[in-house]
Amino acid sequence: MGEQRKIGFDRDKYLALQSQHIDERRKRFGGKLYLEFGGKLFDDHHAARVLPGFTPDNKIQMLRTIADEVEVVIAISAHDLASNKVRADLGIPYDSDVLRLIDEFRSYGLYVGSVVITQMTDEHRQARAFKRKLERLGLKVYRHYPIKGYPNDVALIVSDQGYGRNDYIETSRDLVVVTAPGPGSGKMATCLSQLYHDHRRGIPSGYAKYETFPIWNLPLDHPVNLAYEAATADLDDVNMIDPYHLAAYGEQVVNYNRDVEIFPVLNLLFERLFGSSPYRSPTDMGVNMAGVCISDDEVCREASKQEVIRRYYKALVEERRDELEPTQSSRMALTMSQLGITKEDRPVVGPALAVEGKTKAPAAAIQLADGRIVTGKTSPLLGASSAMLLDALKSLAGIDDAVRLLDPETIEPIQTLKTTHLGSANPRLHTDEVLIALSVSARFDENARRALAELRHLRGCDVHTTVILGPVDEAIFRNLGVQVTSEPVYQTKKLYRKR
Repeated sequence: MGEQRKIGFDRDKYLALQSQHIDERRKRFGGKLYLEFGGKLFDDHHAARVLPGFTPDNKIQMLRTIADEVEVVIAISAHDLASNKVRADLGIPYDSDVLRLIDEFRSYGLYVGSVVITQMTDEHRQARAFKRKLERLGLKVYRHYPIKGYPNDVALIVSDQGYGRNDYIETSRDLVVVTAPGPGSGKMATCLSQLYHDHRRGIPSGYAKYETFPIWNLPLDHPVNLAYEAATADLDDVNMIDPYHLAAYGEQVVNYNRDVEIFPVLNLLFERLFGSSPYRSPTDMGVNMAGVCISDDEVCREASKQEVIRRYYKALVEERRDELEPTQSSRMALTMSQLGITKEDRPVVGPALAVEGKTKAPAAAIQLADGRIVTGKTSPLLGASSAMLLDALKSLAGIDDAVRLLDPETIEPIQTLKTTHLGSANPRLHTDEVLIALSVSARFDENARRALAELRHLRGCDVHTTVILGPVDEAIFRNLGVQVTSEPVYQTKKLYRKR
């Protein structure tokens, strides 16, 4: 396999320090702690990409160490249910992701106590239907309602007509993790509503926030923090120096605009509930220890620069698909300029474009873990992505380039099936069809068997294609853990395209 990817993050140190820091915060409040979990728990691929060594399930592994003390509450907004909002990285709607999250938590031995539907009104028919569905599945479901003037009318918020209208979420454990399928789901408001109800019941409780990015103790212009800004361009999040922390401690730390903007209101809420606020800045609310666990800063800087370029290409493709103005891509182009990088700094871009220039047809390139780059071109039998995939597996398995993993005799019956019986206009094999054919061949062909065994080594590899991928190839690469970018160009001029 040769040289492997460089590591820039100490995972073991992170798990130990993070558990310790959360435990200290729990002791500080001396009762229940509502811990708002920002970002993703099971599949934080962004963190894994910009902090090499951080595994996508780091947060959940940390919670497993205290599983007997943890209860999970999942929040989902009625607005997201009404709009059928889709989680972009997985391609599934938020309501399906709630069920997926529950299954995942349970598979790790963690207790999911309930689901709360936030921002619920009588008009939210989808939310009522989802509530009934969850209850039929044996889950406890609570309702939280919109509050007029939120978050500025503190007197109303902290009253029987504000948080007091919300259902009180019954919890049985002292560490309550509040998470959600995505941003804007009402996690913070859920935690604060619980503080209000606990206070009325005489139950001591507190609030803290666990969000990996931006990393508070890295500089504002550090590539890791700029990569987070690129990742949240659609939310209009902007990293900034926390002015409250600077005033309180004389120390420059990084937070982001939404937390800084809401902090005065949070302070008033805490003062109304407890007589005084436990925090002097939004950064004080956090319990994130990722910044002190970076073991190789240069590795993380380079990984973050590559992530910004990936986000730039992703924005270009989305804007092309939906015929949008280049708002997000322009923001990311500015970030790239700030970092002193261009799209050509993505190693797979140049080779893919060079093959397309020679063949005058779509092409693809992949960078393997040891740095080798393998390209694929369009042929009468295979699409560029399929050809690249086969050649990459041959390269990983040490199979001579002249060896054919799939004979034309194997491919042609599949093409006939597609064009004659299934009505496909494209006879070339997609990546899923290639992998199925390779799996069949592996029964009697040693080379096919060796190549198939290398699939796991594609995880984390980078791919660039010179045309926008179709949904099938896109899904296959996502399932393989391959990080794909594409030129914002369609292979054909058709107006209707499958999504």
